[in-house]
Amino acid sequence: MEQAFRFADEFGPLKVIFVYEPSADLKAVLVVDNIARGPSIGGVRMAPDVSSEECFRLARAMTLKNSAADLPHGGGKMVVFGDPAMPKAKKEQLIRTLANALRNEDTYIFGPDMGTDEQCMAWVRDEIGRSVGLPRAVGGIPLDEIGATGWGLSHAVDVALPYCDFDLKGARMVVQGFGAVGKHAARYLAARGAILVGVSDSRGAVHNPGGIDIDELIELKDSGAPVTACKDARKLEREAVIDIECDIWIPAARPDVINDENVHRLRTKLVVQGANIPFTDGAEKTLHEKGVLCVPDFIANAGGVICAAMEYQGASEAAAFQTIEEKVRRNTKEVLEAARNKAIPPRAAAVELAVERVRRAMSVRRYSLFSSAPGFI
Repeated sequence: MEQAFRFADEFGPLKVIFVYEPSADLKAVLVVDNIARGPSIGGVRMAPDVSSEECFRLARAMTLKNSAADLPHGGGKMVVFGDPAMPKAKKEQLIRTLANALRNEDTYIFGPDMGTDEQCMAWVRDEIGRSVGLPRAVGGIPLDEIGATGWGLSHAVDVALPYCDFDLKGARMVVQGFGAVGKHAARYLAARGAILVGVSDSRGAVHNPGGIDIDELIELKDSGAPVTACKDARKLEREAVIDIECDIWIPAARPDVINDENVHRLRTKLVVQGANIPFTDGAEKTLHEKGVLCVPDFIANAGGVICAAMEYQGASEAAAFQTIEEKVRRNTKEVLEAARNKAIPPRAAAVELAVERVRRAMSVRRYSLFSSAPGFI
């Protein structure tokens, strides 16, 4: 409980719920950070080493992301302690148990995240009818399958290029984390001329300065093989992906992969954050001082939650893609312009943008912790 108050400020968290069900081997934490703009949307993250602190930080990132994207939703996040590669039957039981434990928690809408997917969200929908990122079979827009977040990242890169000294065609990119976000970001950028020279996943990394075949790599990953199975690239230790010289570096995995200890190893000109909170504050400050442009996570990777919000409103996949493009491009431009004009880091400009929108929503809404009756949040 003390940890919850350590993260508390004027914006939240609104509530913290610990879920424990021994019969299903279920341990989870839900943080509903702020619902001034509407019910919170945030992914369910599953891993053996998640933590309550990670959940608090990710929930706040979702508040900022949804606000910056001007969505009618607040921020929340769930972490589930477990191996996402557990047998499907056990995972289904766990997710269904989790959904039922939070059946009446209508301030939170379930979404997919690392370790969960469209199938998991279909189980949640089947139990309580309150999830996004659903399979097409049940009328959803499978945001991971179509690469909604990667689509947004590609547009953030495009908007950021005039603030750099290179063009996208021929630009060398490195992707740290070749999962649902990383592979699609690489695919969209390669289609416009960028060259993938380095990539990593949980089992290692590979490097080829002449370029890595992305279609082949995606096929390998879809078959269950690691990126190190790629034949035309040099195998490296997983952490060595930090050292590969490039023009664009895209973190698309876990939090805090770049910190004060390793940030000096990065040799890039542009960082576009595909993961949530992938850099520590100190690391971003160091990059800014070195002249490396860093587009913050909740600006660059908002495509997924924009798609989720559009799905929740019954929009089509085409409309979702158009909205992602419009919102990510507009917000990236606004943040980078403000950062340049005020001589501040892009994250500071992004936080100003998002916080102003949260405050505006809080000022005109009747804010109640427990009531969900008409007229209340």
